[in-house]
Amino acid sequence: MQGFAGFMWLLSMALIIFSGFALIDAATRREDAYRAADKQTKPFWLIILAIAFVVNLIFNILSFLPIIGLIATIVYMVDVRPALRGLPGGGRARRGGSSSDGPYGPYNGGR
Repeated sequence: MQGFAGFMWLLSMALIIFSGFALIDAATRREDAYRAADKQTKPFWLIILAIAFVVNLIFNILSFLPIIGLIATIVYMVDVRPALRGLPGGGRARRGGSSSDGPYGPYNGGR
């Protein structure tokens, strides 16, 4: 019985890490990338993934709530995340760059 409890603890930790990674990934994406990928809004996914993360922390993995949270996390990781990564820039916030940079690169004044 102790082996089963250890396995369930490892499975629970893996589920917490998986949902935490999805939550952090969703938080680092640009909001306009969600609209460009024709997916639900960023606040929607942040709320869903935060609820899934908290449910995984609180409830036992054998309950049905963590399973619902796992399904939401899998939907984000399999459907939304690849669509966001397929956008130019990967849907990530831009760091650095010039003020003359446009969506297709730097603006050079028509030269």
